[in-house]
Amino acid sequence: MSKKTTLKKQIEESEQEIEALEKKRVRSQSALLEAYINHSTPADADVEYFRVFTSLIKLERENLRKLNEELEKLGG
Repeated sequence: MSKKTTLKKQIEESEQEIEALEKKRVRSQSALLEAYINHSTPADADVEYFRVFTSLIKLERENLRKLNEELEKLGG
C-alpha cells in the first residue's frame, strides 16, 4: 500500500477510536452531571472513568492531528 493510503486508513481508525472513547465517557459524564444537578458528590469511579477517558481522547486527538499533518505533507 502507498503511504497516503496507509495514512488515510490510520486516520479513519483514529476517528473511530475517538468516537468509541467518547461513547464510553458519556456514562460517567452523565453520572457527574446528575450529581452536580442533585448537589451530591459523584462516585469516585465515575470521576476516575471520566478522567481516564478524557485523557485517552486527548491523546488520540493528538495522534489524529499528527496523522493529518503527515498526510498534508504528502499532498493529501
